[in-house]
Amino acid sequence: SGFKQAPAISVQTIDGRSVDIASFQGKPLIVNFWSTDCPGCIEEMPHLVELYHELKPQGLEILGIAMPHDTLDRVQTMVREKGLPYLISFDASGAATQAFGDVKLTPTTILIDPQGRIVKQTIGKPNMDSLRRRIQGMLRNKAG
Repeated sequence: SGFKQAPAISVQTIDGRSVDIASFQGKPLIVNFWSTDCPGCIEEMPHLVELYHELKPQGLEILGIAMPHDTLDRVQTMVREKGLPYLISFDASGAATQAFGDVKLTPTTILIDPQGRIVKQTIGKPNMDSLRRRIQGMLRNKAG
């Protein structure tokens, strides 16, 4: 019960759709704050892509949120170059970074459980193995 609910915000994806964080309830969700000028973010992208392909069929969702200091151009270019398959939002107004507790550093990776609670927040490179195990646990519980 020590877990905070994820903020009930809506973000704009780079292809112009509006997505509510609340609409992911029932599924584990990774929210990944990143920017095009952050080497650590770029380094972890292939790992997030791999995790997404592996666990998306069982219900994992990933939402990448590009930081306000970026530009839509640069964000779109990088998404294309890296072939990012998951949802990407560009937080031009800074509303999402604010809503998640004033995120300043990238990468910041937030794991939200199927009940919509923030269960883990990592600044810097997350431990992918431990992240994968936690998500698999959530997916198993959901299935049972």
